[in-house]
Amino acid sequence: QVQLVESGGGLVQAGGSLRLSCKISGNIFSRNVMGWYRQAPGKQRELVAEITSGGSTNYRDSAKGRFTISRDNAKDTVYLQMNSLKPEDTAVYFCALRGVLTPGEYEDDYWGQGTQVIVSS
Repeated sequence: QVQLVESGGGLVQAGGSLRLSCKISGNIFSRNVMGWYRQAPGKQRELVAEITSGGSTNYRDSAKGRFTISRDNAKDTVYLQMNSLKPEDTAVYFCALRGVLTPGEYEDDYWGQGTQVIVSS
């Protein structure tokens, strides 16, 4: 069973920083893409940033220059460093993993429970 556990959310003033962490546990054959998504009240879940197994990254436009995604394969952890936070960054942030559980199977998506980020103005 694969589990993703997020931490690091909280309340911060505009202009501040937070670092989110996502610890992966369980046996999974390949971790192809890891990402951070967010969902604000009344809105759809949206991709914030993602990183491939090769280290390539992709960010939504509003996160470019402010957020940095990274992964520590030895610790099975992915991070999201968020700087210059804005009230519009307020959302529940979810960690996601796209991978193959066992050889020969198709890719599947795994999700964490989410961590709340609130940015006050």
